[in-house]
Amino acid sequence: MEAASQRARMSLVKLRMAMLGTWALITALASLLFVAVLSFLRIPLLNFYTIIGFVVFFHVFQWLIGPYIINAVYRAKPASEAGVAWVEETVNRLSISAGMEKPPKAYVAEIDIPNAFAYGSPLTGPMVAVTRRLAESLPREEVEAVIGHELGHIKHRDVLFMMAVSIIPAIIYYLGYTLFVSGAYGGRRDGGAYVFLVGILLMAFSFVFNLFVFYMSRLREYYADYFAAKTVRNGARNLQRALVRIMMMSGRIKREEATHFEQFKAFLIADPEVGIQAFGDVDSIVERVKSMKSSGVVELFSTHPDPAKRLRALDNYVYSPP
Repeated sequence: MEAASQRARMSLVKLRMAMLGTWALITALASLLFVAVLSFLRIPLLNFYTIIGFVVFFHVFQWLIGPYIINAVYRAKPASEAGVAWVEETVNRLSISAGMEKPPKAYVAEIDIPNAFAYGSPLTGPMVAVTRRLAESLPREEVEAVIGHELGHIKHRDVLFMMAVSIIPAIIYYLGYTLFVSGAYGGRRDGGAYVFLVGILLMAFSFVFNLFVFYMSRLREYYADYFAAKTVRNGARNLQRALVRIMMMSGRIKREEATHFEQFKAFLIADPEVGIQAFGDVDSIVERVKSMKSSGVVELFSTHPDPAKRLRALDNYVYSPP
């Protein structure tokens, strides 16, 4: 038991260091890039601040109204109104157990995919939603582990954190696009060719920075998994089972149906496009998925951890006390 507890602590330390290190690296590289471009092209600060202001305003506005859009797209309504009052009770109970000042609102999304997500803004307050398919298909103790994961996102405030991180590649892209257009129409006058080239390079850099954002998104999923393992009774094992059941059910969904939710899939506990074809005892399937070979290239472009790596990471918390 002591060895397992020590393993859990070491895993958590590495996770926190990875998150802080990635944030520091993104910020430092972006700052150096902005200074280099401004110095090389002598761009007026007013123009630069205008671009930053536009991007920040767009992201903040999207964040504020996002919950209303998600509720409309996913047809989400309060769990008590949806006839699934036990979901609200579970959210309230786990919130108290986790030491949260106020439980988030509990919602049920009327969509036919098994999943869950955390969202919210200052206009709506924090919210946790499970889809009806998940609430009606999984054992309650596994739904409880899923809800614990979503509460982790709210406790860590990582929705706001991800918005702040995602602003950086957006600023780089719009700065690059502005220079690209300016250089394209400016011709050779006033260094138009250099402006054009720098614009293309910045748009390419924005793609690279987005890979860092994907990496941060995967780290926050690991961190929320840890929260579920710490907060929910037998949380790590039940979350492993829940994730595998979600993949099993997702594997039976038509691909074109799963892609309908692609624009919001970063919010979901599991990528609806990642499924497996499997039947039988769920614990045996968990072990089978854990033994699968991971694809680093595929994961590089994913907002969610590789399923095999994610299940193996949860092994670090299986015997740690709640």
